[in-house]
Amino acid sequence: MTIDMHSHYYGGLVEALRQRTLRPYIAPDVDGRDVLNAMTASTTVSTGYTDVPSRLAYLDAAAIGTQLMTFPGALGLDVMPVAEVAGTIRAFNDRLAAICRASAGRLVGLAGLPLADVGMAVAELRRARRELGLLGAILPGNFFLSIERAGALRPLFAAADEVGTLFMIHPGLAPGENPPAPFPDCSLYRSSVLALQASISQMCLTLIFGDLLDSHGNVAIQLVNLGGTLPFILERLEAVARSRDPQSPFPSERLRRLYYDTASLGPRALQVAVQVFGPDRIMLGTDYPILAPEAPTDTVARAKIDGAERALVLDGNARSLISRFS
Repeated sequence: MTIDMHSHYYGGLVEALRQRTLRPYIAPDVDGRDVLNAMTASTTVSTGYTDVPSRLAYLDAAAIGTQLMTFPGALGLDVMPVAEVAGTIRAFNDRLAAICRASAGRLVGLAGLPLADVGMAVAELRRARRELGLLGAILPGNFFLSIERAGALRPLFAAADEVGTLFMIHPGLAPGENPPAPFPDCSLYRSSVLALQASISQMCLTLIFGDLLDSHGNVAIQLVNLGGTLPFILERLEAVARSRDPQSPFPSERLRRLYYDTASLGPRALQVAVQVFGPDRIMLGTDYPILAPEAPTDTVARAKIDGAERALVLDGNARSLISRFS
């Protein structure tokens, strides 16, 4: 049964977003439809954002058996001052956990954390794992744009190792950051595609050159969007290492310490990623409801990979992770 390991849920957040006037906020368009103005783009709020029956109908139509739902970390709410958002995040996690428990295994979840206060984030992660039964949490990727910045999360990773945790690292702001300014032209594509995918590669670089992977063996890390541009430039990274610092080759083998999802990428990208990371490190992702392809499993069906590899991507790898932290 196919498993989708990358989707987001907005239930319980819509009213709070309607009260805001700065990104992220929700406001009606000229036709009265709610529009979510996120950090770099705006999208119409469909029923899939908040309505669980609509989500389940989508899963049925797409032949997806189980879906991982997360707090929408790209909004930046989880890095705002804790006095403003801690209660909202806690209530969201309660609601998400209740939905997952009532779904008979079709829905599993990752919590949001109040990351402007790492101590409070530690407490909420422990609660999410021990009391709510969520698999772990989503972390904003800008924490991982440098090894030094990622070090601020050491207490969180220590707690995650203690309770066993899946962390999804997803594009999102760090505390104190403002939404990026739009590009002067083609801003949607430059920000939501080119810059975003490059930034995900930076996050991956931080993880493989830092020591968080070595110090916390009871933590699994899922990096979204097939690791950004990294699968396509790995050979250049290795060539630069050979020519500039031959005594320290690029640590390509450490890429297999992470898991990667296919969200928003197609069959050609998946083929490359299977060759670079290995089929046992890749999972299907849809990015629902932000992106809702008509047939998300087509990405895997059309990729030039063999049947065993296809089975791992569609459900084998995800099933192992879910079982590990359930």
